Amino acid sequence: MKLHELQPAEGAKKKRKRVGRGIAAGQGKTAGRGTKGQNARTGGGVRPYFEGGQLPLVRRLPFKRGFTNIWRIEYTPVNLERLDRFPAGSEVTPETLAEAGIIKSPREAVVILGQGDLDRPLTVKAHRFSASAREKILKAGGTVEVLEYERA
Repeated sequence: MKLHELQPAEGAKKKRKRVGRGIAAGQGKTAGRGTKGQNARTGGGVRPYFEGGQLPLVRRLPFKRGFTNIWRIEYTPVNLERLDRFPAGSEVTPETLAEAGIIKSPREAVVILGQGDLDRPLTVKAHRFSASAREKILKAGGTVEVLEYERA
């Protein structure tokens, strides 16, 4: 194959419709715009906001108030009762929680909450702990380690 033999695939390039070029062309006279009216004129048509005098959608909807904090961190909650599947002395991290199917991804920010009881010592590493969860983990003989959250 040589450079002069290169050409686009069959049907990839479509010829431009040249309207208003005489009766024989098939799109002559009114050029496919119909007869008279706002849309037949040059520069005709309504602006995007206009709905024929009806109150436009933009004005019918209420204002969106407040703001979205772009630095907000969404934590995935995990209760202590979910940690009973880990054997005593094991390390619980976002990676091990994801492997166990408790959270969806190891990249999620995890908060450990205090619902339920813990009867074995675990080393729990998460991004945040509630006060009751921290207390129960330490009471069971485990340790608590707060991880730094890194944005993706």
